[in-house]
Amino acid sequence: MDTLQAIVLAIIEGLTEFLPVSSTGHMIIASSFFGIAGDDFTKLFTIVIQLGTIMSVVVLYFKRFFQSMDFYYKLFVAFLPAVFLGLLLSDFIDSLLENPITVAVSLIIGGFILLKVDDWFGDGEQTEISYLTALKIGFFQCLAMIPGVSRSGASIVGGMTQKLSRTVAAEFSFFLAIPTMLGATVKKSYDYYEAGFQLSSEQVNLLIIGNVVGFIVALIAIKSFITYLSKHGFKIFGYYRIIAGIAVLLIHFFVQELTVI
Repeated sequence: MDTLQAIVLAIIEGLTEFLPVSSTGHMIIASSFFGIAGDDFTKLFTIVIQLGTIMSVVVLYFKRFFQSMDFYYKLFVAFLPAVFLGLLLSDFIDSLLENPITVAVSLIIGGFILLKVDDWFGDGEQTEISYLTALKIGFFQCLAMIPGVSRSGASIVGGMTQKLSRTVAAEFSFFLAIPTMLGATVKKSYDYYEAGFQLSSEQVNLLIIGNVVGFIVALIAIKSFITYLSKHGFKIFGYYRIIAGIAVLLIHFFVQELTVI
């Protein structure tokens, strides 16, 4: 991975992490395009730079983190399903991280769901999140262990099934990203070192660049997304996912066909 590739991947991460379009899916597509998807450092990089994006949530919602301990308890409850299923399915999840077809299919299916989710659940009136609701959202978030599903999309839809407003569901999804991504970063870093890999000074610099770029881009993306979502809903993201998924399938099979010829 070179510096330009690191910057491009970080921009993609910052733009897509909190949108219901799957940041992991886009990172897999981009890294496959660069020819570095199978590289162990690339896999570490795509996880670790999420720290920069979650810092944008802390900055934008700074006051919310000092309201009450109840806030943290509910995040912990919502985080638990990802802990157990993440550890249980770790190897299976890693096997999917190099597969653009999985991403494409997930993008398309998720796109059709987003086209209908506003009709199914509307913009709920519930603004308070109970512990049971937090747990249910946590299970919805686990669907994003399949690349291309979208962590934010799954957890927001999960909140909407519990009659939460789109804005409240989206903001809780942002907050839930913090323990989820932090946990994923710690685990991935541990696995990387356990496998005998060591970071070079160049790779450390790439991680720093990735986190800084991801942080700046995510700040802009979150504010824009909340404004748009509260007014217009999910349809545009559904259309985007379907188009992107079809494009990935066409490119994959077209390139494969050319290679055979």
